[in-house]
Amino acid sequence: MGGVHAAVPRGRAARAAAGMSGNEWLGLEGARAPVSPNHPSPPPLVALIPSPLLGPAVWRPVRTSLCDHGVDAVAISPAGSTPRTPEDVLNGLLAALPMDRDVALVPHSNAGLYVPELTRQRPVVGVVFVDAVLPPRQGAVPVAPPPLVELLEEKAAPDGLLPVWTEWWDGDEISGLFPCVDVRASVEREQTRLPLSYFTASVKVTAGWDEVPAAYLAFGETYREERTDAADRGWPVSTLPGRHLHMVVEPDCVAAEISRLLTALGLARSRD
Repeated sequence: MGGVHAAVPRGRAARAAAGMSGNEWLGLEGARAPVSPNHPSPPPLVALIPSPLLGPAVWRPVRTSLCDHGVDAVAISPAGSTPRTPEDVLNGLLAALPMDRDVALVPHSNAGLYVPELTRQRPVVGVVFVDAVLPPRQGAVPVAPPPLVELLEEKAAPDGLLPVWTEWWDGDEISGLFPCVDVRASVEREQTRLPLSYFTASVKVTAGWDEVPAAYLAFGETYREERTDAADRGWPVSTLPGRHLHMVVEPDCVAAEISRLLTALGLARSRD
């Protein structure tokens, strides 16, 4: 992270050098100097960003919980027409985010791809990735890994469009992601059909984006590689038992963990 000399051990190496466990280190990692009470900085807007495949319904329960605890949060609904390319998705997110206020990004799933460029073009002061793609420090990252592209090639319609996301998978597997039929219906109403070409594209990553304070929250073990990558970068990391849409299952628990990580980054006050 920014402000840490390259010679200082990071992530696992730092924990080992200090003789600390991951949980012990988490209490120190990502800590920031407290804001002076005489010159308090206004808290950032917390922007909850859904995957381009879904909509803000996946984040609304968490937004409600955050707002109930005094956090100014918004579930982003990307502006513009239905996206067809990564550039379309980025432009929609840029249009939805303010240019004149500090923002803390909370991307979920595929939305993590867009964090590097959002940090370059908007006043982003922190990021909490939630069960999300974690871009490399620089270079380019494919929108989807080859095994997923192969699966999607079999599902594309003649016009190149894919079914909505909940139709990619077995019905029982999808049902288990939702706490009830009403929540599932609200999420499914906002799904977007994207073309196969979206998933065969890549997103450019400009160096320096990860100088912004960041943390990682995983749901279960699906994104364990990304969580490990985040820990190796010296970020606060956390895991909640659950599946990919755990924020609609236990929104209060997820909101509390996001708040805790934002506090560890010096971007929010403790809820305790």
